[in-house]
Amino acid sequence: MKKIIITGGEGRFAKTLKQYFFGKHIHYMNKKEFNILNKKSIEKKIKEIKPKTILHLAALSRPLDVHDKNISQSIDINIIGTCNLVKVCEKLNIKLIYMSTHYVYPGKKGNYREIDPILPANNYSWSKLGAECAVQMYSKKSLIIRIAMSETPFVHKYAFTDRKSNFLTHIEAAKIIPKLMGLKGVINVGGKTMSIYRFALKTKKSVLPIKYNAKKQSNLMMPNTSVNIKKLKSILKLKKNSS
Repeated sequence: MKKIIITGGEGRFAKTLKQYFFGKHIHYMNKKEFNILNKKSIEKKIKEIKPKTILHLAALSRPLDVHDKNISQSIDINIIGTCNLVKVCEKLNIKLIYMSTHYVYPGKKGNYREIDPILPANNYSWSKLGAECAVQMYSKKSLIIRIAMSETPFVHKYAFTDRKSNFLTHIEAAKIIPKLMGLKGVINVGGKTMSIYRFALKTKKSVLPIKYNAKKQSNLMMPNTSVNIKKLKSILKLKKNSS
């Protein structure tokens, strides 16, 4: 089988993905084994394993305010690290799949299509969009996945009743991502649109409802960050019918 390298192998989502996507041909790499800030290190490991595809999960995400407090770290890991990976993949002719975020869209009206304008609302999503720019330049052999997902159970004590999205749990996402490996371009991945509170209740009955207050919140949370998943549904339906 074709070999795959997965960066961020010790991250939150990778730990769940390993339960559904594994085998001798799949190599989960931690940051010591695969340092995305060192192009020579990247190239050496790729030449050693000889993968056909790299699934890039390594990123700086939470807490969101780290992207305001430590801009340099956010730029280094999310933007420069991804740029390094793009350069090496292009040089060695390897497919790159990049896990981006639904937060690259404006988040005002929801139901954003892959071709809709993008406008991040916070530094985290700007850092992800910065990485997307490099991946887009390697469009002949790359896939960008704009995804909305959360751990199980929901990690926060409170959840917004007046903010909507279409999150998936890590478990739901882990079952979908392997089915998209052969695609190129950009694809939205998400579930059913609902309030953050309603989504949180699915995995954490003790979560408390709260309304968004821009003056009290440290990060801007737009009213509706849901993405249109028509393209995703069509692809999954085709794969199901062909299996």
